[in-house]
Amino acid sequence: MDTQELILLSQKMVLLSLTTDENEKQKLVNEINELTATENRERQPKYCGHLKFNDKEISKMPKNFRKEFRIQGCTAHVRKRCDGRYSCSYEIRYRRNGYSISVSAKTIEEAKTKFLQRLNAIENPQSATVKESVPSLFTDFATFWFENFHRRKVVEDTYKNNLRVFRNSLATKFADRQIKSINAKELQDLLDEIIAEGKGKKAEDVYGLIRQIFDAAVRFHLIQHNPADMIIIKKHERKHGVALTIEEEQKLLAAYAGTRFQLMFAVALYTGLRPNEYKSVRIDGDMLIAVNSKRKGGEVAYKRIPVNAMLKPYLEGITTVKWVKLDTIRKKFNAVLPNHKLYDLRTTFYTHCVTCGVAESARDEMVGHSGGKLKDTYTDLPDDYLKQEAAKLIW
Repeated sequence: MDTQELILLSQKMVLLSLTTDENEKQKLVNEINELTATENRERQPKYCGHLKFNDKEISKMPKNFRKEFRIQGCTAHVRKRCDGRYSCSYEIRYRRNGYSISVSAKTIEEAKTKFLQRLNAIENPQSATVKESVPSLFTDFATFWFENFHRRKVVEDTYKNNLRVFRNSLATKFADRQIKSINAKELQDLLDEIIAEGKGKKAEDVYGLIRQIFDAAVRFHLIQHNPADMIIIKKHERKHGVALTIEEEQKLLAAYAGTRFQLMFAVALYTGLRPNEYKSVRIDGDMLIAVNSKRKGGEVAYKRIPVNAMLKPYLEGITTVKWVKLDTIRKKFNAVLPNHKLYDLRTTFYTHCVTCGVAESARDEMVGHSGGKLKDTYTDLPDDYLKQEAAKLIW
């Protein structure tokens, strides 16, 4: 009952107490009864009929229950309950074949989510315990996901980089927020702010984490939909590496002649290693072995690179390469070639492989490119073949 109706009801009750006319009294009584009857009708639960669940929602149900639910026409009973005209909730009930489930929420979507959670708890009692152990605050849940799942999927360097991006851009932003309270508009605004700062690459990295974290939240039934599905982000145009000229190669190596940095730059320049792979390289006779950092799923894979004619003079009498911190290497590089980036050494090696006619399969093996699951599974190039192709690398 709204304010106007309450005022009207009060007025009629005052008039009823003052009037002495029996006909007028009866008329007022009838009007008061009508007003209160309307209010009572508003409070009565309204049967809304059957509620359909779509295929995606049914797929989240316990396997044993899906057949039961499909046979019943994928429906449950729904009632709408209102406490006054502006506070309503929806109740979903399912009572058949031994099941007795009743949940309520302010919206149909929330009620559906609760229904699925209750159903899974009945079919798998342990799931209720697991659910209780999953944090519902955004930062706590994201940390839970990083430690228990993301770490298993990616290599350690990727894990550390993604964790750094999360801590710098997301952790404090939504630290004390329930993950279900964060909406697409807030996430879109955050990414727009980052893009406005001219940090397109960072925006892509943050967006990737947002999508993965909220996908995990959907899987744990903390939310029903991923708000990242609504986000619109322009693909960042990445700047490709620029190969060094021969003069620039010579300038870099000459600048650190007689120092340990000359050896480091020679290995990086004549092997095409990614900067995050430097520390993993080891010398095995006339071959270099290094971790391939671009393997997914936490898989550790190695690539083999023959010692070519350009690199050989720098490895005379050398059995191990001791690397300093990557930041130090990058600073030394930038001091000589400020218009290049360290990754350009990899681009330079790849360019020489192409111009010197190294076979694509050997080139991909040396630089660590994936040929796809099928190709990688059935391709195992012998060292002699790689050495034969690497012998072409003379400039």
